[in-house]
Amino acid sequence: MRRFFCDNITTETATITGDDAHHISRVLRMKAGDALSLCDGAGNEFDAVIATVSPEAVVCTVGNKHASEAESPVRVTLFQCLPKTDKMELIVQKCTELGVFAIVPVHSVRCVVVPGKDYDKKRERYSRVALEAAKQSRRAMVPQVLPLIKLKKIDIKSFDLFLIAYEDENARTLKQALRGANTPATIAILIGPEGGLEEDEVAQLTAAGAVSVSLGRRILRTETAGMAMLAQTLYEVEA
Repeated sequence: MRRFFCDNITTETATITGDDAHHISRVLRMKAGDALSLCDGAGNEFDAVIATVSPEAVVCTVGNKHASEAESPVRVTLFQCLPKTDKMELIVQKCTELGVFAIVPVHSVRCVVVPGKDYDKKRERYSRVALEAAKQSRRAMVPQVLPLIKLKKIDIKSFDLFLIAYEDENARTLKQALRGANTPATIAILIGPEGGLEEDEVAQLTAAGAVSVSLGRRILRTETAGMAMLAQTLYEVEA
């Protein structure tokens, strides 16, 4: 069944506009009476039937609401220190496919990239990438790409479990940290930049309640580490 995101779903009707309306009417040539599935972007899906069709708006009659089976019961937020070049788009795309709840760009001491005045435009681009990746992976929610934050401003206590990928951690693996904790409702994972996190940064975060973990015997690139850590985390908590 065809699926579309829609941000104005009520208990009785929903109206699809923009590019999706044009796609439904001109490309798919769907018509009144055809069934489709609507996603509200927050993890819910709705059975729907098209009432009227035009290139500008597709009005639907809304039926049953149900939670999406594609979404994890544990919300995992990725705190990603700014990488070089266009790596952030790749990180947003792949982590959305994997099931991330939200992505927070972070500025840390060793970040090579210095965010400029145009960063809000980049964030808009990242949000569009997340939307397209959510559609492709048949998710029912679109992860938010939140505003840039400085590392020292992160609120560790707002998560049930806050994990730091740290290459100098030798005593605790990611698996041990996840299996040693009560089942959390919210998890944060922090990935450093190309040069890694400074020892003082890790010390400050762990003093506030974060847990540093090893991702294994090999050192991963920053654009690889977030995907790997997210996939391993969701594998553990969803099993």
